[in-house]
Amino acid sequence: MNTACELQFDETPHTDADQQVPVLIKLFNDTFSDAYATKLVLGGDEPVYLPAGRPCAALNSANKALCEYHQIVFAHGYFSSALHEVAHWCVAGEARRQLEDYGYWYCPDGRNEKQQREFEQVEVKPQALEWAMTIAANRRFQVSTDNLNGVEPDRHGFTRRVRSQLVTYLQTGFPKRAQMFIDALRAEFNGPILTTQWLDEVYPDE
Repeated sequence: MNTACELQFDETPHTDADQQVPVLIKLFNDTFSDAYATKLVLGGDEPVYLPAGRPCAALNSANKALCEYHQIVFAHGYFSSALHEVAHWCVAGEARRQLEDYGYWYCPDGRNEKQQREFEQVEVKPQALEWAMTIAANRRFQVSTDNLNGVEPDRHGFTRRVRSQLVTYLQTGFPKRAQMFIDALRAEFNGPILTTQWLDEVYPDE
């Protein structure tokens, strides 16, 4: 049984808040800021996507002017939070990217069973992309069910669904922006080339 989802080729422990976060921000902005007028921004306690025309949200920024670019704001300086928010951006279509948080209503922690199922359904594709990005960044991945104060999630079942979506992406291709960022991450952080065979060996199905 896969209990830890740890990369076997990299035994060096990583902390989420680390010195590679500025590198990650620069990598995203170098890859996408010109073509998509979008920047990855370090925020405070809560992640959010803000379309252009909203106040600049950079943490500790004294600039209260309206931003001319879209902002992917991630929380606490966590590397994994940044990848998660980028994955959501890669799923969102052009119309969604004109809306705050892509026009979705977020049901917070404390969800009941029905709400948790709905939450997990919309998280499958983004977390599959996040999984691929995490591997490209030479890190280990585990799913986020994000419901500490609600019904107990079926983490193993959700992991299997996310993994199945990842395999589908490997077979049919990743969305364009996701593939661009996966390639950029691999080049920067020397992650492995992800294949179904590699996934079966390092993340064996339960």
